[in-house]
Amino acid sequence: MSRTRRDPRTERAAHRVEGATRPRFDLASTPVTSTRLRRDPRAKERLALVSGTQRRRLDRTQRVAAALATPRPAEPVVEAGPRLKIIAEPAFLVAVVPDAPGGRLTPHDRQLFGAARLLADAGGGAVLALVETPPDDLAMAGADRVLSLPITGYDPEAKTAAVGAVLEELDIRHALFPESADGGDLARRVAALTGETLFAGAETLSPKAVTRAAQGRRVEQRRAPPRLISLAADAVAPHAGTLHEALPVAFAVPAQVQGAILSAEFVPADPSSVSLAEADFVTSAGNGISDFEAFRALVAALHATPGASRMVCDAGLMPRAAQVGASGTVLDAKCYFALGIAGAPQHLQGVARCEHVVAVNTDLHAAMIERAGLAIVADAQQVMPALLKLLAEESAP
Repeated sequence: MSRTRRDPRTERAAHRVEGATRPRFDLASTPVTSTRLRRDPRAKERLALVSGTQRRRLDRTQRVAAALATPRPAEPVVEAGPRLKIIAEPAFLVAVVPDAPGGRLTPHDRQLFGAARLLADAGGGAVLALVETPPDDLAMAGADRVLSLPITGYDPEAKTAAVGAVLEELDIRHALFPESADGGDLARRVAALTGETLFAGAETLSPKAVTRAAQGRRVEQRRAPPRLISLAADAVAPHAGTLHEALPVAFAVPAQVQGAILSAEFVPADPSSVSLAEADFVTSAGNGISDFEAFRALVAALHATPGASRMVCDAGLMPRAAQVGASGTVLDAKCYFALGIAGAPQHLQGVARCEHVVAVNTDLHAAMIERAGLAIVADAQQVMPALLKLLAEESAP
């Protein structure tokens, strides 16, 4: 401590009055060592006393007025951006092969980069993203290097050969795939091509071990992280905190011969007949909707799957299969459009996994408005015809 220690006996002896029969001390001669004024609580109480009342009352608002009367200079707020992390010479590479449909990272893809950062940061490695169309947010996702694969359209054989060539030529210690429909298929194709062991459906991952459930989830399989791993959804948190370079890497992928697949295209399912659990875009009606003809027209114009709250289904206005919530169907959609839904706890549980939520409600403090990424505080009955008019204008030649 830098403060000098006080000696009360020495201070007391310095104030003793000499020549007295009894010990006397002159405390008035105490030197003032502090520049702060001493508070007088009685004086502050007399100022706060309200006159003209039978009972003793104090006006404490004068403290706030005194504080406002002497404003302090505002300190400038400096917002610190994310710190850029540069890995000039990585010891090894951890490859990530995300789905990235349409050049956009899904939440599962971001979790994949979070798992890759755990493996790379443990030994001074770098994360290499293998993508067809590089998304714009790879640096925030945690990619140090980016390698574009020359693949057009749906061609799993060509993509398997390209990923296998990268694994053979570069110093790839681990390759991570999402355990999804396309990612899981690609991981198994690469494992069959390279002869490597694939640890499929990993539920936990660390630099020392990777685990998954087996035998009806009665046992847990654990081993050191192999070279090929497919990660289950929600197994690892996405990367956050630091910004990475996402530098492009030049790599000559060998030319591929024509495979067995001559042409392929995705045929979208009818959104009006697909189940809510598999729908990508769901539009739901709540208690604030009374014109269900306009609601069905809006759902058809948006090419969405119709849904409803429990109150609407209990009233018989929508089928029970359309109920969204914990007691109905838990959604895994990319976008959820709620019309006139306040947001009961059970309903919010049903939309917890939705990536984007848009809500229309007259109550600014409704739970669904707070959950939504985009909220419209208005009557849903008036919003629906306005949206139908805009959609008709856009579709007109």
